[in-house]
Amino acid sequence: MKENVWLTYDKEDTERLHQLADRYKDFISRCKTERECVAFFMEEAARAGYEDINDRIRSGKPLKPGDKVYAVWMNKTIALFRIGEEDITDGMNILCAHIDSPRLDLKQVPLYENTELAFLDTHYYGGIKKYQWVTIPLALHGVVAKKDGSVISISIGEDPADPVVYITDLLIHLSGKQMTKKASEVVAGENLDILTGSIPLGEETDLSGEAKEAVKANILKLLTDKYQIEEDDFLSAEIEVVPAGPARDCGLDRSMVAGYGHDDRVCAFPSFEAILEAGPVRRTACCLLVDKEEIGSVGATGMESMFFENTVAELLALAGQDSNLAVRRTLARSRMLSSDVSAAFDPAYSEAFEKKNCAYFGKGLVINKYTGARGKAGSNDANAEYLARIRRIFDENKVAFQTAELGKVDYGGGGTIAFIAALYGMEVVDSGVAVLSMHAPCEIISKADLYEAKKGYAAFLKDA
Repeated sequence: MKENVWLTYDKEDTERLHQLADRYKDFISRCKTERECVAFFMEEAARAGYEDINDRIRSGKPLKPGDKVYAVWMNKTIALFRIGEEDITDGMNILCAHIDSPRLDLKQVPLYENTELAFLDTHYYGGIKKYQWVTIPLALHGVVAKKDGSVISISIGEDPADPVVYITDLLIHLSGKQMTKKASEVVAGENLDILTGSIPLGEETDLSGEAKEAVKANILKLLTDKYQIEEDDFLSAEIEVVPAGPARDCGLDRSMVAGYGHDDRVCAFPSFEAILEAGPVRRTACCLLVDKEEIGSVGATGMESMFFENTVAELLALAGQDSNLAVRRTLARSRMLSSDVSAAFDPAYSEAFEKKNCAYFGKGLVINKYTGARGKAGSNDANAEYLARIRRIFDENKVAFQTAELGKVDYGGGGTIAFIAALYGMEVVDSGVAVLSMHAPCEIISKADLYEAKKGYAAFLKDA
């Protein structure tokens, strides 16, 4: 078993580690949706001297080594490039992570009243244990696009002065029948409705003088007064229900971080910091942060879209190589770390793990040669030569790393974007941070593993 990396740190390492963890906690506390992540990355990239690629396209100014540009698509996906000394068609070094996380989404017609309680109807997004989402403080984050073209941002439940929303559960005194159900059936997806209010609007009556959904009417009035939102505006809204509150240090020794969205922002954040801090590079460096991985990387902002390929084509055109062949060569010759989280060994559930081939807290960055399910279905299964290259890079740069699989062979499995990148012929392997309680509303990571991930990603951009 690998050495616990905490034992290798001097005072300077420890200080840098906690500084990184503090920046990361601030990031995941503020950025709980993919839109919020992209807005954060755009602002920080511009501060670091990155230029919007669309401005470069309009000006027609050619790209040269050392230039830094970024591209955003639909405010949910972002790619950053630092142009290297070598020809771009010789390939890029790419860090790719996803910035969406499991959550609840409001339905298109969400607001209703039942027994003078107002609720918002939801549809869960990604793989969740539904029972974990009841009886915890929840927040609303998102946007409402109105017919006049304006877009209203919403964040309710994060400020200590804000109210939170909530999903009810059956009291233990009456739950004898409920407790006999399978865990997957204890809470039904259609019952994950958000308790939103209970005060009726006094003037809301029908022609007979009877109260007419007066609590729902009061909620609509509150939304109209504060956000200028009408009920029909939910049809063009993207409002996500996420755990309320900030990320916190975990453990009496403050060695861990507890928070929502570690999967996969714990890989996205150090990937972003690595490219921002990169000096002049030999091969063009790229950080690609995408949406929709939790539901199969589909849609216009997922990895299966043409966004990345189109952006590479624009990049090459600005470098004077405007051809389809140049795009194909660039992608096929690129190398990628598909930076996604791995399952950390949990002694409380040891039966799900194979101890020789699983990830542990405090052992560093995790390399997963393959993910997928059972017989490697849906896996990229990286080749041996590429793994040898990655091992050499990490060893030469004193990056602590470990290898792992996602649990025992027949216990389930999971996927990443690696197989999609591999369609271009590029070399790609999964690497990321080990997580306890993955996909729960509150997950746990080790600060040491976050620190080693940042070191590993920086080394990859420099030396791959």
